[in-house]
Amino acid sequence: MDAVDAGDSVGGGSRGAAAGGERTEAAVRVRVFAAQVLRGQGQVTFLPNAATGTLFTAALFAAGWEYGVYGLVGTAVGTATARLLGVDRGRVSTGLEGFNACLTALCFAVFLGAAHLSTALLAVAGCVVVTVVTAAVVRVLGVWGLPSLTLPYCLLATAVTIAAPGFGRLWHTGQGVAALPLPASGTTSVEAGELARGFLAGFAQIFFMPQWYVGALLLLGFLVAGPRSAAVACLGNAAGIATAWALGAPAARIADGTMGYNAVLVALALCGVFLPARTATLTYALVGAAAATALGPAVSALFAPSGGHAFTWPFVLTTFVFLAAAKSFPRLTGSGDGD
Repeated sequence: MDAVDAGDSVGGGSRGAAAGGERTEAAVRVRVFAAQVLRGQGQVTFLPNAATGTLFTAALFAAGWEYGVYGLVGTAVGTATARLLGVDRGRVSTGLEGFNACLTALCFAVFLGAAHLSTALLAVAGCVVVTVVTAAVVRVLGVWGLPSLTLPYCLLATAVTIAAPGFGRLWHTGQGVAALPLPASGTTSVEAGELARGFLAGFAQIFFMPQWYVGALLLLGFLVAGPRSAAVACLGNAAGIATAWALGAPAARIADGTMGYNAVLVALALCGVFLPARTATLTYALVGAAAATALGPAVSALFAPSGGHAFTWPFVLTTFVFLAAAKSFPRLTGSGDGD
């Protein structure tokens, strides 16, 4: 009896230790996945930093709990899909498989209505599809040495928002949004308060949000990632606002941040992400930021008759052109003389 009891005790202890080990391993896997998701949130602005991703998530919840949920779940679905499909671990671990899904989910929530079950289901499906689109885009653009950026999200978001009015279970506003482009109207005089709100909203509009306090939280996320990234983002935003004002954009569009968000992304991409951070590339990046700002209304006018939106197309197109051109400029790529 003693021998049997001892055996049971040893067996029970082994089983307990095994169960404890399994729980520990499961907890580690959850933490790893959570970090990948948060890095995916940060990668919307090229920042694979879990702390930054946490602040970005908090900013979305500050805009509205539903947007926080859509953004976080979207990134999680995109990341999980990439893991299941066996995408390169390096891409998954740094969040590169999550940010397009985050933007896709948020886009559907904003333009199709976050409260509808059809929107939620479509967002989940869209995050799976955009992962496949990302793989295709990465492979195609890799031939020319160009990054995928937010092109996968732009392609899918454009297709869905244009098609949505044709489906009664997806479109709930009762009327289409297709319209001919109109000339700019309204005052071009920007007051100091509008300028400050527009500056912060320029960060928020990267995630479709117009609130200045959302932009403030996002800017804090930039600062946590590093002062250089924050400085480049701020300068890009300022370049976008200055270009919009100089060209006579309506004050309302400057104040709501829609004239600054593409400029922020272009500046980050061209100074410190795909090109080395140096004086020459900063100047190049700010020129690119100005170009993207000027391109924005052109893209909006192009898509307006079909009910589409500019999204981050100006950022994508401008960055592709400037990165392709940079290969001809040794001072920008770091292979020429120093500054």
